[in-house]
Amino acid sequence: MGKHAKKIMRFYKHNFQFREPFQVLLDGTFCQAALRNKIQIREQLPGYLDGAAQLCTTRCVIKELESLGKALYGAKLIAQRFQVRNCSHHKNPVSGSTCLLSMIEDGNPHHFFIATQDQELSNKVKRKPGIPLLFIIQNTMVLDKPSPKSLAFVQKLQTNQLVPEYQKQSIVELKEKEGLVKQEGEKRRKRKRAGGPNPLSCLKKKKKKTQEGQEPSAEKRKRRKRKRNRVKAEAMQSVMPPGTPGAH
Repeated sequence: MGKHAKKIMRFYKHNFQFREPFQVLLDGTFCQAALRNKIQIREQLPGYLDGAAQLCTTRCVIKELESLGKALYGAKLIAQRFQVRNCSHHKNPVSGSTCLLSMIEDGNPHHFFIATQDQELSNKVKRKPGIPLLFIIQNTMVLDKPSPKSLAFVQKLQTNQLVPEYQKQSIVELKEKEGLVKQEGEKRRKRKRAGGPNPLSCLKKKKKKTQEGQEPSAEKRKRRKRKRNRVKAEAMQSVMPPGTPGAH
């Protein structure tokens, strides 16, 4: 499997949930081209798609090949080897291209690949998103690149999915930022309370300390004063002559 095909397969697997075994719907023109170019579809296609493949067709395709006679007898034999998928044209068969288009309506729920050489059918397939297109060119099977319709569909899908999520994320981020600002403010206020003591409590403590410090010094001064007075009185009594009032 080449890089070109791998890249395209990744696109369809990722964006349109294509899974093995890959369902490949083939028409008569593809079978005829494979016969002319000696391509063994059953053996070569799984290798090209890098995965198991179920080759299938419809009754309308086989009926169309039968109606075209001997010229497409070989293509009819090839188509008859594939699984026949039920279509809605049991009673009134339609052309192969019309039948294959009906098989991929409503968003291609069965994840069909379309294998055709019919240019008109290919153009109609490209107008529907999510349908891989296979054709044969220069003796080689080729997986066509995703159509502009498929690319636009994926881009729109991603935009619709991402924008609401982005908006939600933006709202969440804004809320978180606001929350963080509030939390930081709260932390800062708490830190100030915890780190720096309340000025009022400091004043009270200082006053208390001052009062406590003053009380013992006042007592000491009183004691000293009484002691001085007592010493002074004793000194005066010792100096005064006997018989003086107040003397002993």
